Amino acid sequence: MSDLPASLGTVPGARFKLRHWLTVISFFICVVGPTVVVGWYLWERASDRYVSTVGFSVRTEEVGSAIEMLGGIAELSGSSSSDTEILYKFIQSQELVRAIDNRIDLRSIWAKGNPEKDPIFVYDPPGTIENLVGYWRDMVAVYDDDSGLLELFVQAFTPEDAQLIAEEIYSDSTEMINRLTAIAREDSTRYAREELDQAELRLSQARSDLTRFRNQSQIVDPSASVQSQMGLLSSLQLQLAETLIDLDIIEQTANSNDPRVSQLKRRVEVIEGRIEAERNKLGMSSLDSSATEAFADLVGEFERLSAERDFAQESYTAARAAYDAALAEARRQSRYLAAHVRPTLAESPTHPKRNMLLALTALFSFLGWAILVLAAYALRDRS
Repeated sequence: MSDLPASLGTVPGARFKLRHWLTVISFFICVVGPTVVVGWYLWERASDRYVSTVGFSVRTEEVGSAIEMLGGIAELSGSSSSDTEILYKFIQSQELVRAIDNRIDLRSIWAKGNPEKDPIFVYDPPGTIENLVGYWRDMVAVYDDDSGLLELFVQAFTPEDAQLIAEEIYSDSTEMINRLTAIAREDSTRYAREELDQAELRLSQARSDLTRFRNQSQIVDPSASVQSQMGLLSSLQLQLAETLIDLDIIEQTANSNDPRVSQLKRRVEVIEGRIEAERNKLGMSSLDSSATEAFADLVGEFERLSAERDFAQESYTAARAAYDAALAEARRQSRYLAAHVRPTLAESPTHPKRNMLLALTALFSFLGWAILVLAAYALRDRS
């Protein structure tokens, strides 16, 4: 070992080369510079923002009938995931943004941070509705979980404005849920309502037809008229039989010139004439077949109209019962918006999160710089 040349045992001192200087300079440019600029902007230019929090859920309550409640089977309220998803989309919709902007002027509220001093975080009015919706989605955050609960975080440059916007969102969301409930009730009873309207129209038409028939025929009830006429006809036939018996008896005991015979014969003729007249009224005359057919048609028409009226009455009763049942079932189901956290009023600003944003800027700047340096050294080694 002692025979080795002295030059082999010495290591030349490390020297800073150009590539090393370029690496250091690039570190200051890519990491330190952006971090310093972002830190200066966050602490010197960025406006403080306050957050108002709201927590709510859509509750669906089904109220049992009286029998179910007596039996202790009333259902508890629960949340509906589909309603939660609808509400989530509604809060992010342009419709809600436009409605609230028309009432409280969102553009003025979100421009209070002075867009000239803080052009990144402050809204620059007036802008289009699309610009306002985009800024809304940055300032209004909605989070939901599997249990159906929604949490809303609203940012503004004063605590009162943040609370006001949160209250407006909650109010409009409540109105939307109530509107959906009304639509659901209307849909569940529409078919029953249509059936009831048709049954009412059919019953009204049947009653009108029967009234028109009675006015034209001058008969309230042909069946009652027939019974009355048949009673009178039976009485006349009984009187005729008694008169004929009296006539036979007198003819057997008296001569032909007896005035009682002519009187009884006259009575028989009168009774027979009256019977024939009553038969004509009933359409039972053997001499006039057209009268018989006319009266039979009259009775048949009355029976047909009465049957239609009775059927329409039964249909109306059934349709009314079905409509009342559908209406009661619709009223048993109720949806409403329940807030477990009312819109809060902040006491101190929580945004922007300066430390977190500065740390993220430094982290990503460093990662980007490291990737660039590694790529440059890889290219150098291959060349």
